[in-house]
Amino acid sequence: MNLSDLRPASGSRRRAKRLGCGIGSGSGKTSGKGHKGQKSRSGGGVRPGFEGGQMPLSRRIPKRGFNNARFAKVYQCVNLDSLSSRFKDGDTVGIKEMYENRLIRSAVNPVKILARGDISIALTIVAHSFSSKAMEKIEAAGGKAEVI
Repeated sequence: MNLSDLRPASGSRRRAKRLGCGIGSGSGKTSGKGHKGQKSRSGGGVRPGFEGGQMPLSRRIPKRGFNNARFAKVYQCVNLDSLSSRFKDGDTVGIKEMYENRLIRSAVNPVKILARGDISIALTIVAHSFSSKAMEKIEAAGGKAEVI
């Protein structure tokens, strides 16, 4: 078998429906959209959740109780294995250094250090939060974990 012999499984690939190609094509004139109406127009249709003017389900259902979503702290997580592969022994690793090394996406949002992988070098890591296992591993390697 050669690379040129490879073909998709039969029936897995389907030709695009060719619309507006004359009456004889079966999808000519109105191109399968019927006559008039909102859904036949270009850009027509309604937004998701719209129920034709009826009060939408999301607004009909009573809202009760407390939801922590507005107040939850969302951490950017960094694992020990990615820190040990990017920094040298004795380095001080802060938010700025993690951001420059593309370990985190934002230098503003809080950072939490997690314990995946092993760390064999002594690093001073400065972050907003640490998992207990990560703190143990950092201190066992001779480093320091500083909470901002």
